[in-house]
Amino acid sequence: MTKILLLSDTHSYIDDDVLKYVKQADEVWHAGDIGDLEVTDAIKALKPLRAVWGNIDDAKMRGEFPENNRFMCEGVDVWITHIGGYPGAYNMRIREEIRANPPKLFICGHSHILKVMPDKKLNLLHMNPGAVGKHGFHKVRTMLRFTIDNTKIDNLEVIEFKK
Repeated sequence: MTKILLLSDTHSYIDDDVLKYVKQADEVWHAGDIGDLEVTDAIKALKPLRAVWGNIDDAKMRGEFPENNRFMCEGVDVWITHIGGYPGAYNMRIREEIRANPPKLFICGHSHILKVMPDKKLNLLHMNPGAVGKHGFHKVRTMLRFTIDNTKIDNLEVIEFKK
């Protein structure tokens, strides 16, 4: 079983409240708009990190992280990208690929809106952890944590912080 902490849209912000949850995870996944490598360095000092760059991220971030990160976690095919859309409204950049070769778990950020929903047509689970940074229109900072045990995605929990 792997304990995952999923976050996005830090926009250069990380604090001890977030790092407390980082310490409890086996892996941390960041869905883009990192803002500053100090954020990912703080996470990587504690736990393994998988991340993608987002639309606000500069050349340094784009040199360190991919635009799309597709990998297996236990028995689950995972695809993380920053701007991905939602079931029924996927971004044009990924629409053909996700239809032709859907993952089991599709993760994106960008909207600052926490959303977890199944795509019954493609038989996948979509997750967007919202935004855990302080920059943006969101009123509550959010992250997700869950477990992957073989092929089962379970124990989903929303973590909220005041902005």
